[in-house]
Amino acid sequence: MSDLETKNFFQDQDLVADPYPYYKALRDKCPVAHEPHHNVVMLSGYDEVSEVAQDAEKWSSCTSVIGPFASFPVPLEGDDITALIEEYRDQLPMNDQLPTFDPPMHTKHRALLMKLITPKRLKENSDRLVEFADAVLDDFLAGGEGETLSELAVPFSLYVIADLLGVPEEDRDSFAAVLQGKSVEETTLGSTEGELAHSPMEFLYKSFVKYIEERRTEPREDVLTAMAQATFPDGSLPEVMDVVRVAANLYSAGQETTVRLISSAVQILADNPDIQKRLREEPALIGNFIEETLRTESPIKGDFRLSKVPVTVGGVDLPAGTTVMLMNGAANRDPAHFEDPDTFDLERKNARHHIAFGRGIHTCPGAPLARAEAKVCIERLLARTADIRVSEKVHGPADARDYQYLPTFILRGLMSLNLEFTLAEGES
Repeated sequence: MSDLETKNFFQDQDLVADPYPYYKALRDKCPVAHEPHHNVVMLSGYDEVSEVAQDAEKWSSCTSVIGPFASFPVPLEGDDITALIEEYRDQLPMNDQLPTFDPPMHTKHRALLMKLITPKRLKENSDRLVEFADAVLDDFLAGGEGETLSELAVPFSLYVIADLLGVPEEDRDSFAAVLQGKSVEETTLGSTEGELAHSPMEFLYKSFVKYIEERRTEPREDVLTAMAQATFPDGSLPEVMDVVRVAANLYSAGQETTVRLISSAVQILADNPDIQKRLREEPALIGNFIEETLRTESPIKGDFRLSKVPVTVGGVDLPAGTTVMLMNGAANRDPAHFEDPDTFDLERKNARHHIAFGRGIHTCPGAPLARAEAKVCIERLLARTADIRVSEKVHGPADARDYQYLPTFILRGLMSLNLEFTLAEGES
């Protein structure tokens, strides 16, 4: 067993900054590998991750965000533990969040979610993306240097998702003020250093409860009223908290994913002048640039599934009660599916085949919006600058960058990214 294989993926800090050699070591050994520290089976192959992600019949998502740190009060014994999962589900952290739901509960709530982000609403929201991006860039670019996450990605994504969900104009600044601080530095999801909070979204819950209750009592011609009046597929009206959880999950998860995507894309631009130059010359490639960013720097490292019954994955037999980690970041660099997978290729034909947004019933519903936000943000950033550079006084020289990454085994993202830039002709 190599030194890499024996590392503790869930606690070793050097794997936070660069997990890719670890992914390769696991995949080269076996795409279905038992890790020695937390009794987790790590799935690092594209086919294996896809297979399990799309099988909600044999696999439960009840531990999707906590994996081996789930604590059931009874042993998970027997050839079918479905009943045990349902009996004790409400005792697990994050049990009120959509990513942890299984059918039929997930089916109902996913349908409710899709009523909140209809194609019409997405189109209305997307029409304002350039306006939102330029408003944020006005401040970000003004001094010739800036911090990408707190001054660009976070405020931009917060205002976009607030607009999508109809957060009243008068409340958007307070949302940004509260959630901006939380988003960048205080994330506990999948922490390698601390414990997971039971519900990290109390602010969102409190705010949306107020909105939904008000709109049910006094309907208006707005998005929040449409949310308040949305029904389950059987026509029944959800409890207020059912709507609130869906809205809060969409707000927080959508914002988090977009921030990580934008910051990774900007880092790649600033660290690779040749890519930056080509995109300025051929802006039609920006869409594929976003897909390659998602493939090579997946915002979600992975999540977990719990086998309800005995299963076989990649030729390996696993008993009921097995925790597996679906390693999106590893699958997206599987050479069986992506030629020369560690190379960033602007013209990669199958770049969009990545699993950054998941597979199956838990595929990220906000993926189209995240793609659109990132694309517009990069387009406007390139249009309004002549050159973008990483700040060497903060991050060091090009051959010895010092980047700090989120200390979590779930998310992949920078803690900060300081830039310097030269404005385009006509900008001031």
